[in-house]
Amino acid sequence: MAQQHCQCGCGGLISLEQALSIPKEQIKELHSQYLNASLVTLLSLINFDTPFVAASGVSVYDAEGNEYLDFLGGYGSLNLGHNHPEIYAALQRVQSVPNILQASMNGITAALAHNLAHLAPGNLKRSFFCNSGTEAVEGALKLARIATGRQKYIYCHNSFHGKTFGSLSVTGREKYQSPFRPLLAETVAVPFGDLEALRQALTPGDAAAFIVEPIQGEGGIIVPPPGYLAKAKRLCAQYGTLFIADEVQTGFGRTGDFFACQAESVVPDILCLAKSLGGGVMPIGAYLTTDEIWRKAYGTMEKSLLHTSTFGGNTAACTAALKTIELILEQDLCRQAKEKGAYFLEKLQTLKEKYPLLKDVRGRGLMIGLEFQQPAVAAKKFSLKITMNVVNKLAQEYMGSLVAGELFNKHRIITAYTLNNPNVIRLEPPLTVTQEQLDRVLAALESILASHTGFLSMVGASAKNILLNIKN
Repeated sequence: MAQQHCQCGCGGLISLEQALSIPKEQIKELHSQYLNASLVTLLSLINFDTPFVAASGVSVYDAEGNEYLDFLGGYGSLNLGHNHPEIYAALQRVQSVPNILQASMNGITAALAHNLAHLAPGNLKRSFFCNSGTEAVEGALKLARIATGRQKYIYCHNSFHGKTFGSLSVTGREKYQSPFRPLLAETVAVPFGDLEALRQALTPGDAAAFIVEPIQGEGGIIVPPPGYLAKAKRLCAQYGTLFIADEVQTGFGRTGDFFACQAESVVPDILCLAKSLGGGVMPIGAYLTTDEIWRKAYGTMEKSLLHTSTFGGNTAACTAALKTIELILEQDLCRQAKEKGAYFLEKLQTLKEKYPLLKDVRGRGLMIGLEFQQPAVAAKKFSLKITMNVVNKLAQEYMGSLVAGELFNKHRIITAYTLNNPNVIRLEPPLTVTQEQLDRVLAALESILASHTGFLSMVGASAKNILLNIKN
């Protein structure tokens, strides 16, 4: 591949046109050299290293023109699907407007804040815009601390709120926390869904906030007991603790309501948003809070600049968000997610009843988790004399990733396991998914579950990939 040279002596540079046609092996090489080499290895284990050259709606296409169904959906970022043409058309409308100009007040940003306030539950009114979910959580944590004058945070085991320092401090998995300690000092973890444990953590009266996902995403798509969120909110109010709902993944129709907390008529004190707010095109995050809490925190000129974001509320991101909300409402995607999700869950439950390998099916709307059994694999000789230690480890700890690999490689369906539970794969397709596409995934899953021989070959192939990658 021809390279360009600049006068500063930095070496060969790759142009955009060249980047669009880099072959697969060179893409892997560049990622290995200049990005995350270990992630390249991890993705290669189950052949998740296919370059895709086009995408529209639920479908993505490789260089040979093969169609794949995207049921991963950007971890909940693609509620409208890939490359929605009306989002790009909206961005064209503002291409001559200043995108970032802090010495001014942006009308598009103001309109988005107005719309969010009208759609949010209860008296949530004031928005802060940033660029991602973890930034929204960081802002919410700071807001709770300055508004209450307290320092402690309560969060849930198996939760996921992000990987920057504040959000990581309230993310409930030791694997992600331990390499970066010390984190925020005053944090307390309680079991998700356990009201008595929450009450005990609240009793000292020193917690600034309790942060919770209405449905745990990375924890394995865990739905709390009925009434949990509403009762937890009342407990927090009783002890003067703010209730933060992290709807980064569950928001904008994903679970069948515009916001998942609305299913229990819960009005959080702070609501965190991101992912699909940008329509799958622009990075944007936000939190909403009440006028009262905002004024306590930042309600003077002296305090007005204590928490800011350079790119937060920029024209392009807010334009994409405005159009996203408009499309979700116009197409009634909340209702669609509820109805399609009910159909999908019913069919998946039928598979669970037929095939013991499928341990559990759970979720709401089009946020669904499939948990697989951890089978003991009988001794079997594979072609490369793969040790049974490797095979058993794959089967016991990474069953979800093996099924995801089988769906991808044999059926061209993209999924992934949840970060906190690798035996669970998530199904989060765009809300525009069709019944035909849902049925295609159901047929693929049944094909995998029905074939015990296929399961053994799946484990063997993955173990072979591991050994080859380790060797290389």
